[in-house]
Amino acid sequence: MNEKKYDFLIVGAGLFGAVFACLAHRKGLRCLVIDKRPHTGGNLYCENTNGINVHRYGPHIFHTSDRRIWDFVNSFVHFNRFTNAPLAYAPDGKLYNLPFNMNTFCRLWDVKTPGEALEILERQRREARETILADGHSAPRNLEEQALLSAGKDIYRLLVKGYTEKQWGRPCCELPSFIIRRIPLRLTFDNNYFTDTMQGIPEGGYNALFDGLLDGIDVSLSTDFFDRREHWENIAHKIVFTGKIDEFYNYRFGHLQYRSLRFETEIIQQANFQGNAVVNYTSASVPYTRIIEHKHFETFGDDVYTNPITVITREYPAACEESGEAFYPVNDDRNRELYERYRSLALADDRLILGGRLAEYRYIDMAPVIAEAFRRFSETTGD
Repeated sequence: MNEKKYDFLIVGAGLFGAVFACLAHRKGLRCLVIDKRPHTGGNLYCENTNGINVHRYGPHIFHTSDRRIWDFVNSFVHFNRFTNAPLAYAPDGKLYNLPFNMNTFCRLWDVKTPGEALEILERQRREARETILADGHSAPRNLEEQALLSAGKDIYRLLVKGYTEKQWGRPCCELPSFIIRRIPLRLTFDNNYFTDTMQGIPEGGYNALFDGLLDGIDVSLSTDFFDRREHWENIAHKIVFTGKIDEFYNYRFGHLQYRSLRFETEIIQQANFQGNAVVNYTSASVPYTRIIEHKHFETFGDDVYTNPITVITREYPAACEESGEAFYPVNDDRNRELYERYRSLALADDRLILGGRLAEYRYIDMAPVIAEAFRRFSETTGD
Protein backbone atom coordinates (compact mmCIF):
# COMPACT_ATOMS: atom_id res chain seq x y z
CA MET A 1 0.00 0.00 0.00
CA ASN A 2 1.30 3.43 -0.97
CA GLU A 3 1.36 5.48 2.25
CA LYS A 4 0.67 9.14 1.57
CA LYS A 5 2.91 11.73 3.24
CA TYR A 6 0.03 14.16 3.86
CA ASP A 7 -3.64 13.99 4.62
CA PHE A 8 -4.32 17.12 2.57
CA LEU A 9 -2.53 18.81 -0.29
CA ILE A 10 -3.88 22.34 -0.42
CA VAL A 11 -3.34 24.09 -3.74
CA GLY A 12 -3.44 27.82 -3.09
CA ALA A 13 -2.35 29.80 -0.03
CA GLY A 14 -5.25 32.25 -0.22
CA LEU A 15 -7.99 32.57 2.35
CA PHE A 16 -9.92 29.36 1.73
CA GLY A 17 -6.77 27.23 1.55
CA ALA A 18 -5.15 28.82 4.60
CA VAL A 19 -8.27 28.50 6.76
CA PHE A 20 -8.80 24.89 5.71
CA ALA A 21 -5.14 24.11 6.46
CA CYS A 22 -5.41 25.79 9.85
CA LEU A 23 -8.48 23.75 10.83
CA ALA A 24 -6.85 20.51 9.67
CA HIS A 25 -3.60 21.28 11.48
CA ARG A 26 -5.50 21.92 14.71
CA LYS A 27 -6.93 18.41 14.42
CA GLY A 28 -3.48 16.88 14.01
CA LEU A 29 -3.89 16.23 10.29
CA ARG A 30 -0.88 16.56 8.02
CA CYS A 31 -1.09 19.38 5.46
CA LEU A 32 1.05 20.76 2.68
CA VAL A 33 0.10 24.11 1.17
CA ILE A 34 1.55 25.03 -2.22
CA ASP A 35 1.14 28.24 -4.20
CA LYS A 36 2.55 29.36 -7.54
CA ARG A 37 3.05 32.89 -6.21
CA PRO A 38 6.13 33.72 -4.13
CA HIS A 39 3.97 34.72 -1.14
CA THR A 40 1.04 33.50 0.92
CA GLY A 41 -2.24 35.38 1.23
CA GLY A 42 -3.49 35.22 -2.34
CA ASN A 43 -5.08 38.54 -3.33
CA LEU A 44 -4.97 39.72 0.30
CA TYR A 45 -1.19 39.99 0.24
CA CYS A 46 0.29 43.29 1.45
CA GLU A 47 3.67 44.87 0.75
CA ASN A 48 5.16 47.30 3.24
CA THR A 49 6.29 50.44 1.43
CA ASN A 50 7.69 53.37 3.43
CA GLY A 51 5.92 52.07 6.52
CA ILE A 52 2.57 51.71 4.73
CA ASN A 53 0.89 48.36 4.12
CA VAL A 54 0.01 48.38 0.42
CA HIS A 55 -2.82 46.08 -0.69
CA ARG A 56 -1.03 44.72 -3.73
CA TYR A 57 -4.09 43.23 -5.44
CA GLY A 58 -6.63 45.89 -4.57
CA PRO A 59 -8.37 46.88 -1.34
CA HIS A 60 -9.97 44.26 0.88
CA ILE A 61 -12.13 45.30 3.81
CA PHE A 62 -13.19 42.53 6.15
CA HIS A 63 -16.82 42.67 7.25
CA THR A 64 -19.24 40.23 8.87
CA SER A 65 -22.16 39.91 11.25
CA ASP A 66 -21.05 36.43 12.27
CA ARG A 67 -19.40 36.64 15.70
CA ARG A 68 -17.78 33.23 15.23
CA ILE A 69 -16.00 34.40 12.08
CA TRP A 70 -14.99 37.72 13.66
CA ASP A 71 -13.57 36.04 16.76
CA PHE A 72 -11.73 33.52 14.57
CA VAL A 73 -9.80 36.11 12.55
CA ASN A 74 -9.16 38.28 15.61
CA SER A 75 -7.60 35.31 17.38
CA PHE A 76 -4.67 35.70 14.98
CA VAL A 77 -4.45 39.47 14.65
CA HIS A 78 -6.44 42.40 15.99
CA PHE A 79 -8.68 44.11 13.44
CA ASN A 80 -8.92 47.90 13.62
CA ARG A 81 -11.96 50.16 13.35
CA PHE A 82 -11.72 50.98 9.63
CA THR A 83 -15.13 51.76 8.10
CA ASN A 84 -15.55 51.51 4.36
CA ALA A 85 -16.95 54.83 3.10
CA PRO A 86 -15.81 55.25 -0.51
CA LEU A 87 -16.35 58.32 -2.64
CA ALA A 88 -17.17 58.67 -6.32
CA TYR A 89 -15.51 61.28 -8.54
CA ALA A 90 -18.16 61.85 -11.18
CA PRO A 91 -18.04 63.26 -14.75
CA ASP A 92 -19.44 66.58 -13.47
CA GLY A 93 -16.26 67.07 -11.42
CA LYS A 94 -17.99 66.58 -8.06
CA LEU A 95 -17.41 64.02 -5.31
CA TYR A 96 -20.36 61.91 -4.18
CA ASN A 97 -20.73 59.59 -1.22
CA LEU A 98 -21.14 55.85 -1.68
CA PRO A 99 -23.29 53.93 -1.13
CA PHE A 100 -26.03 56.20 -2.46
CA ASN A 101 -27.51 57.94 0.58
CA MET A 102 -28.83 61.31 1.72
CA ASN A 103 -25.35 62.84 1.41
CA THR A 104 -25.34 61.72 -2.24
CA PHE A 105 -28.85 63.02 -2.91
CA CYS A 106 -28.15 66.38 -1.26
CA ARG A 107 -25.11 66.82 -3.50
CA LEU A 108 -26.91 65.61 -6.60
CA TRP A 109 -30.33 67.28 -6.32
CA ASP A 110 -29.86 69.89 -3.59
CA VAL A 111 -32.56 68.23 -1.48
CA LYS A 112 -32.63 68.46 2.31
CA THR A 113 -35.02 65.73 3.47
CA PRO A 114 -35.63 62.03 2.77
CA GLY A 115 -39.08 62.90 1.49
CA GLU A 116 -37.68 65.25 -1.16
CA ALA A 117 -35.12 62.67 -2.27
CA LEU A 118 -37.69 59.88 -2.41
CA GLU A 119 -40.01 62.03 -4.53
CA ILE A 120 -37.29 62.44 -7.18
CA LEU A 121 -36.30 58.77 -7.01
CA GLU A 122 -39.89 57.60 -7.41
CA ARG A 123 -40.51 59.98 -10.31
CA GLN A 124 -37.43 58.74 -12.19
CA ARG A 125 -38.25 55.10 -11.46
CA ARG A 126 -41.77 55.64 -12.74
CA GLU A 127 -40.43 57.20 -15.94
CA ALA A 128 -38.15 54.18 -16.40
CA ARG A 129 -41.03 51.75 -15.88
CA GLU A 130 -43.19 53.58 -18.40
CA THR A 131 -40.43 53.38 -21.00
CA ILE A 132 -38.83 49.99 -20.32
CA LEU A 133 -41.89 47.94 -19.44
CA ALA A 134 -44.27 49.65 -21.87
CA ASP A 135 -43.66 47.14 -24.68
CA GLY A 136 -44.99 44.14 -22.79
CA HIS A 137 -41.79 43.12 -21.02
CA SER A 138 -42.35 42.22 -17.39
CA ALA A 139 -38.71 42.41 -16.32
CA PRO A 140 -35.51 44.28 -17.24
CA ARG A 141 -33.59 42.68 -20.10
CA ASN A 142 -30.12 43.99 -19.24
CA LEU A 143 -28.11 45.82 -16.62
CA GLU A 144 -28.94 49.27 -17.98
CA GLU A 145 -32.67 48.67 -17.66
CA GLN A 146 -32.24 47.18 -14.21
CA ALA A 147 -30.24 50.19 -13.00
CA LEU A 148 -32.73 52.69 -14.43
CA LEU A 149 -35.63 50.87 -12.78
CA SER A 150 -33.79 50.72 -9.46
CA ALA A 151 -32.11 54.12 -9.21
CA GLY A 152 -33.40 56.37 -11.98
CA LYS A 153 -31.63 58.16 -14.81
CA ASP A 154 -29.50 60.65 -12.84
CA ILE A 155 -27.72 58.15 -10.62
CA TYR A 156 -27.36 55.68 -13.46
CA ARG A 157 -25.83 58.12 -15.96
CA LEU A 158 -23.60 59.95 -13.49
CA LEU A 159 -22.46 57.23 -11.06
CA VAL A 160 -23.19 53.78 -12.51
CA LYS A 161 -22.89 53.61 -16.29
CA GLY A 162 -19.27 54.66 -16.93
CA TYR A 163 -17.83 52.78 -13.96
CA THR A 164 -19.70 49.56 -14.78
CA GLU A 165 -18.80 49.60 -18.46
CA LYS A 166 -15.13 50.09 -17.62
CA GLN A 167 -15.23 47.28 -15.09
CA TRP A 168 -16.80 44.72 -17.43
CA GLY A 169 -15.47 45.97 -20.76
CA ARG A 170 -18.96 45.91 -22.31
CA PRO A 171 -21.88 48.36 -22.66
CA CYS A 172 -24.41 48.14 -19.85
CA CYS A 173 -27.11 47.27 -22.38
CA GLU A 174 -25.13 44.09 -23.18
CA LEU A 175 -24.61 43.02 -19.56
CA PRO A 176 -27.09 40.72 -17.78
CA SER A 177 -29.42 42.41 -15.34
CA PHE A 178 -28.57 40.11 -12.42
CA ILE A 179 -25.09 41.66 -12.06
CA ILE A 180 -26.74 44.65 -10.45
CA ARG A 181 -30.02 43.21 -9.13
CA ARG A 182 -30.32 45.72 -6.32
CA ILE A 183 -28.67 49.12 -5.98
CA PRO A 184 -28.55 50.16 -2.32
CA LEU A 185 -30.33 53.47 -1.83
CA ARG A 186 -30.41 54.78 1.72
CA LEU A 187 -32.59 57.63 2.90
CA THR A 188 -30.23 58.30 5.81
CA PHE A 189 -26.96 60.22 6.18
CA ASP A 190 -24.95 57.00 6.56
CA ASN A 191 -21.75 56.62 4.52
CA ASN A 192 -20.89 53.14 5.84
CA TYR A 193 -20.83 50.95 2.74
CA PHE A 194 -21.52 47.74 4.65
CA THR A 195 -24.43 46.92 6.91
CA ASP A 196 -22.57 44.20 8.82
CA THR A 197 -22.06 44.75 12.53
CA MET A 198 -18.29 44.18 12.43
CA GLN A 199 -15.66 45.41 9.97
CA GLY A 200 -12.02 46.40 9.89
CA ILE A 201 -8.51 45.82 8.61
CA PRO A 202 -5.95 43.63 10.42
CA GLU A 203 -3.41 45.82 12.21
CA GLY A 204 -0.15 45.39 10.37
CA GLY A 205 -1.87 44.17 7.20
CA TYR A 206 -3.29 40.85 6.04
CA ASN A 207 0.10 39.13 6.07
CA ALA A 208 -0.15 38.92 9.86
CA LEU A 209 -3.40 36.99 9.51
CA PHE A 210 -1.85 34.45 7.15
CA ASP A 211 1.25 34.07 9.30
CA GLY A 212 -1.10 32.99 12.08
CA LEU A 213 -3.27 30.74 9.95
CA LEU A 214 -0.31 28.86 8.48
CA ASP A 215 1.87 28.71 11.59
CA GLY A 216 3.41 25.24 11.90
CA ILE A 217 2.14 24.07 8.50
CA ASP A 218 4.36 22.98 5.61
CA VAL A 219 4.22 25.61 2.86
CA SER A 220 5.94 25.57 -0.53
CA LEU A 221 5.81 28.83 -2.50
CA SER A 222 6.67 29.52 -6.16
CA THR A 223 5.34 26.02 -6.72
CA ASP A 224 2.95 25.37 -9.59
CA PHE A 225 0.68 22.34 -9.13
CA PHE A 226 0.49 21.82 -12.89
CA ASP A 227 4.26 21.65 -13.39
CA ARG A 228 4.41 18.33 -11.47
CA ARG A 229 0.78 17.35 -11.32
CA GLU A 230 1.30 13.59 -11.05
CA HIS A 231 3.69 14.06 -8.12
CA TRP A 232 1.34 16.37 -6.22
CA GLU A 233 -1.71 14.19 -6.83
CA ASN A 234 0.06 11.27 -5.19
CA ILE A 235 1.45 13.03 -2.14
CA ALA A 236 -1.79 13.30 -0.14
CA HIS A 237 -5.04 11.46 0.49
CA LYS A 238 -7.17 14.43 -0.51
CA ILE A 239 -6.63 17.58 -2.59
CA VAL A 240 -8.06 20.95 -1.67
CA PHE A 241 -7.97 22.95 -4.90
CA THR A 242 -8.54 26.71 -4.98
CA GLY A 243 -7.37 27.51 -8.50
CA LYS A 244 -9.37 27.75 -11.71
CA ILE A 245 -11.68 24.77 -12.06
CA ASP A 246 -11.44 24.73 -15.86
CA GLU A 247 -7.64 24.59 -15.66
CA PHE A 248 -7.83 21.68 -13.21
CA TYR A 249 -9.69 19.71 -15.89
CA ASN A 250 -7.33 20.89 -18.63
CA TYR A 251 -10.07 23.04 -20.21
CA ARG A 252 -11.88 19.88 -21.30
CA PHE A 253 -15.10 21.73 -22.11
CA GLY A 254 -13.52 25.10 -22.92
CA HIS A 255 -12.27 28.15 -21.03
CA LEU A 256 -14.32 29.98 -18.44
CA GLN A 257 -14.14 33.74 -18.88
CA TYR A 258 -12.81 36.22 -16.33
CA ARG A 259 -12.14 39.92 -16.00
CA SER A 260 -8.79 41.01 -14.68
CA LEU A 261 -7.18 44.05 -13.08
CA ARG A 262 -3.98 45.98 -13.58
CA PHE A 263 -2.44 48.05 -10.80
CA GLU A 264 -0.19 51.10 -11.00
CA THR A 265 1.30 51.99 -7.62
CA GLU A 266 3.02 55.29 -6.93
CA ILE A 267 4.87 56.74 -3.95
CA ILE A 268 3.91 60.38 -3.46
CA GLN A 269 5.90 62.90 -1.47
CA GLN A 270 2.98 64.24 0.51
CA ALA A 271 1.18 63.06 3.62
CA ASN A 272 -2.39 62.99 2.36
CA PHE A 273 -3.29 62.64 -1.31
CA GLN A 274 -7.08 62.22 -1.44
CA GLY A 275 -8.23 62.07 2.18
CA ASN A 276 -9.95 58.70 1.81
CA ALA A 277 -8.95 55.09 1.29
CA VAL A 278 -10.94 54.61 -1.92
CA VAL A 279 -12.20 57.07 -4.53
CA ASN A 280 -14.05 55.63 -7.53
CA TYR A 281 -13.87 57.36 -10.92
CA THR A 282 -17.18 56.93 -12.71
CA SER A 283 -16.39 58.75 -15.94
CA ALA A 284 -15.86 56.57 -19.00
CA SER A 285 -13.10 58.95 -20.12
CA VAL A 286 -10.93 58.09 -17.07
CA PRO A 287 -9.24 54.74 -17.77
CA TYR A 288 -8.98 53.56 -14.17
CA THR A 289 -11.93 52.67 -11.96
CA ARG A 290 -10.53 53.88 -8.64
CA ILE A 291 -7.57 55.24 -6.71
CA ILE A 292 -6.62 53.58 -3.43
CA GLU A 293 -4.64 55.50 -0.82
CA HIS A 294 -3.40 52.72 1.40
CA LYS A 295 -2.40 54.56 4.58
CA HIS A 296 -6.06 55.38 5.30
CA PHE A 297 -6.80 51.70 5.96
CA GLU A 298 -4.73 51.77 9.13
CA THR A 299 -4.09 55.43 9.99
CA PHE A 300 -6.87 57.73 11.13
CA GLY A 301 -7.38 61.43 11.80
CA ASP A 302 -4.33 63.65 12.10
CA ASP A 303 -2.10 60.57 12.45
CA VAL A 304 -1.97 60.40 8.63
CA TYR A 305 0.44 63.35 8.80
CA THR A 306 2.92 61.45 10.97
CA ASN A 307 4.27 59.83 7.81
CA PRO A 308 5.09 62.58 5.25
CA ILE A 309 4.85 60.06 2.39
CA THR A 310 1.79 58.30 1.00
CA VAL A 311 1.26 55.45 -1.47
CA ILE A 312 -1.56 55.31 -4.01
CA THR A 313 -2.65 52.68 -6.50
CA ARG A 314 -4.66 53.25 -9.65
CA GLU A 315 -6.78 50.23 -10.51
CA TYR A 316 -7.44 49.50 -14.19
CA PRO A 317 -9.92 46.88 -15.41
CA ALA A 318 -8.55 44.60 -18.09
CA ALA A 319 -9.37 41.57 -20.16
CA CYS A 320 -8.00 38.49 -18.45
CA GLU A 321 -5.85 37.66 -21.45
CA GLU A 322 -3.91 40.89 -20.99
CA SER A 323 -2.48 40.11 -17.54
CA GLY A 324 -3.20 36.43 -16.98
CA GLU A 325 -4.63 37.00 -13.50
CA ALA A 326 -8.28 36.04 -13.13
CA PHE A 327 -10.19 38.29 -10.72
CA TYR A 328 -13.90 38.39 -11.58
CA PRO A 329 -15.93 35.60 -13.17
CA VAL A 330 -18.07 36.62 -16.13
CA ASN A 331 -21.33 35.20 -14.89
CA ASP A 332 -23.40 35.04 -18.04
CA ASP A 333 -25.48 32.07 -19.21
CA ARG A 334 -22.69 30.58 -21.29
CA ASN A 335 -20.17 30.59 -18.46
CA ARG A 336 -22.61 29.37 -15.81
CA GLU A 337 -23.54 26.40 -17.99
CA LEU A 338 -19.87 25.66 -18.62
CA TYR A 339 -19.06 25.86 -14.92
CA GLU A 340 -21.83 23.39 -14.08
CA ARG A 341 -20.26 20.87 -16.45
CA TYR A 342 -16.93 21.17 -14.65
CA ARG A 343 -18.63 21.09 -11.26
CA SER A 344 -20.31 17.79 -12.13
CA LEU A 345 -16.86 16.26 -12.66
CA ALA A 346 -15.68 17.56 -9.29
CA LEU A 347 -18.71 16.22 -7.45
CA ALA A 348 -17.91 12.74 -8.74
CA ASP A 349 -14.37 12.84 -7.29
CA ASP A 350 -14.37 12.10 -3.57
CA ARG A 351 -10.67 12.99 -3.29
CA LEU A 352 -11.24 16.56 -4.44
CA ILE A 353 -12.42 19.54 -2.40
CA LEU A 354 -13.02 22.80 -4.26
CA GLY A 355 -13.05 26.18 -2.56
CA GLY A 356 -12.60 29.87 -3.26
CA ARG A 357 -13.66 32.23 -6.02
CA LEU A 358 -11.75 30.54 -8.88
CA ALA A 359 -12.69 26.97 -8.05
CA GLU A 360 -16.32 27.89 -7.43
CA TYR A 361 -16.45 30.48 -10.23
CA ARG A 362 -18.15 33.18 -8.19
CA TYR A 363 -17.13 36.33 -6.40
CA ILE A 364 -17.17 35.67 -2.64
CA ASP A 365 -16.49 38.10 0.20
CA MET A 366 -13.91 37.12 2.78
CA ALA A 367 -16.21 36.17 5.66
CA PRO A 368 -18.31 33.80 3.50
CA VAL A 369 -15.08 32.22 2.23
CA ILE A 370 -14.10 31.43 5.81
CA ALA A 371 -17.58 30.10 6.59
CA GLU A 372 -17.38 27.89 3.51
CA ALA A 373 -13.97 26.56 4.57
CA PHE A 374 -15.45 25.72 7.98
CA ARG A 375 -18.35 23.90 6.31
CA ARG A 376 -16.25 21.95 3.84
CA PHE A 377 -13.77 20.90 6.53
CA SER A 378 -16.63 19.71 8.75
CA GLU A 379 -18.18 17.74 5.86
CA THR A 380 -14.86 16.16 5.00
CA THR A 381 -13.75 15.17 8.49
CA GLY A 382 -17.07 14.80 10.30
CA ASP A 383 -16.06 17.40 12.90
